[in-house]
This record gives sequence, C-alpha cells and structure tokens, in this order.
Amino acid sequence: MYDSERQTRTVETVLAALRAAAEPTRLRILSLCAGGELTVSELVRILGQSQPRVSRHLKLLVGAGLLDRVREGSWVFHRLAHDDPGGAMARQLIALLPDGAAAAPLDMDRLAEVKHERAEAAAAYFRRNAARWDDVRSLYVEEVVVEAVLRRLLPRRGVRDLLDIGTGTGRMLEVFASRAGRVQGIDLSPAMLAVARTNMERAGIANGQVRKADMYRLPFASESFDAATIHQVLHFADDPGKAIAEAARVLRPSARLLVADFAPHDLEFLRDEHEHRRLGFSDSEVAAWFKSAHLKVKDTVHLPGDPLTVTVWMGVKPGRRAAAGRRQAGKN
Repeated sequence: MYDSERQTRTVETVLAALRAAAEPTRLRILSLCAGGELTVSELVRILGQSQPRVSRHLKLLVGAGLLDRVREGSWVFHRLAHDDPGGAMARQLIALLPDGAAAAPLDMDRLAEVKHERAEAAAAYFRRNAARWDDVRSLYVEEVVVEAVLRRLLPRRGVRDLLDIGTGTGRMLEVFASRAGRVQGIDLSPAMLAVARTNMERAGIANGQVRKADMYRLPFASESFDAATIHQVLHFADDPGKAIAEAARVLRPSARLLVADFAPHDLEFLRDEHEHRRLGFSDSEVAAWFKSAHLKVKDTVHLPGDPLTVTVWMGVKPGRRAAAGRRQAGKN
C-alpha cells in the first residue's frame, strides 16, 4: 500500500509539473532561469510582459516545484529548483527543446543585457571598496597560500553539498566548485551577493548558488551539508561561537568545517577603519567553540604574515556511531 501511494504521488507530481510547463511563456521562463537567478523585474524586462502576468506564471512554476523562489530583502530571485523531482523535471524539459532553449533570440539578447548591466554594477561596487580590502590583505600571507591549505584539508571526492558562510565575493565557491556536487553561499549584503553572482557567472560555475541569509539563522535543515567554510568572517561577528554552532547544525555526520581567520593581534586601526569587531582568535578559543558545537578539532595550520598571521582550523562532526555513543554516555 505504501509503495502504491508513493507511486501515485510521484505520478501526480510529474503531471502537475508538465501542466505548469505546458505554456510558451512558462517554457521561456524555465529556459531563462536555466542561465542563472533572475528577479521578477528582470524577467518582466526580458519577456516584455506585465508584472502581474509574469508573477502569475512564476507562481505556477514555483507551485509545481520547477522553480525555487528566494527572497532577499525587497528582491525575489527565481531559479531552477535544485531538489528532486522538480529540478530534475525542469532540466529534462529544457534538454528536450531545440538547443536546450524555448526562449526566443530576443529573450537571450535581453538576458545578456541584464547580465552585462549586473556585471557593470558589481564591478563598480568592487572598485569603490577594493582599496579597503587590499589594505588588509597586504598585512597577511597571500590568499593563494591560504586557499592551498583549504584545498588540502577538503577531500577531492565525497562532498555533495558545500556551504560558504559569509561568502562575500564568492571566492570560496570558485575554489571548491570542482570538488562538490553543489556549492551554496550565503551573505547578508545584497551588494556583495551581486559581486558573487557575477564572479560565478564569469567563472562558469553551474553548480553554485548564493542567497541572502543570516549566519546565526541559516535557512537550511539540520544535516544538509558535507562541508562548510567560514573564510575571514568571524572577526566581523558579534558572536563567533554562535556562528560556529549554527554551521555545525547544518553539517552531516563526519562532515568538515573549515574556518580561516586571524590569530590574535593588536592592530586597533582594523576596528576603526575596517569594522573588525575582534582582533583575531586563539587556538584555545576556537577549540572551545568547536567543542561546544560538538565538533572535534582535526587540524590547525598557522600561516605567518607581516604582521598578521592567518590560522586555518578544521573541525569534524562525529559520525553517527560516535554521536550515538556520546548521547548514551550522557544518559548514564
């Protein structure tokens, strides 16, 4: 009976998806969203239709599980659904179309214009803020050295889903996109997310997404990721321990958390000029946060710079057997 009910639900889901997609404009929308995340206003501009009409089409596609809808402040992004069966169905439908697209050439030209304008705005933002980042980067070891350590600590295989917390320009997503089935970045700054989206498009990352979210309240279910990174973020945090605990919550058993930040220092101007709340972290401090989050410190790497030292801490979440044993020990 159970298998029969599940099969019936699956058939109904497929039929609902086919009905939702069985309209020229909605097929055009699916094709456009296959090329990246788009807002309602961007789709209105590309399609040349009214906002209420486009919104109705989007509501049907989201309701059928073909598109995901993600709100970031006053903006709402739409993208092909990632989770099965909706995402798989959407991709199969697009693959059946000539050249993988139902969108007209004019649609694709307008999409290219939207992406170009988005890239120009992101570049301008980065130019306005690059100096403050470069000032800080000049104080410590080159990022290529830090990234080499992070790559060494993350397995080349077995990572289905990776989360980058405080993704900024999306650099960690670029670093790890080839090692994971899916990379996801979160950040509170819409401007930085725009930079990240542009960088991902430029790098040709098809398995990555970014969204606006709070690192203290991640919008993901527990045990959703095989790895997470927090790269040069904790020194801005009001409560670094809480951020680590929330990262640990969304990790699957045996998953890894990689944290890269500064060792303790006394450069007070970083607080005054660059909004740093914390002047680095000691190994014991990070180890205590890891322990509280039920993570075991597996590796610590110090990378001396002049005058700042970058430290990379790797924590591992216990496997299911170890976690069960810990819970049993707590009961005794």
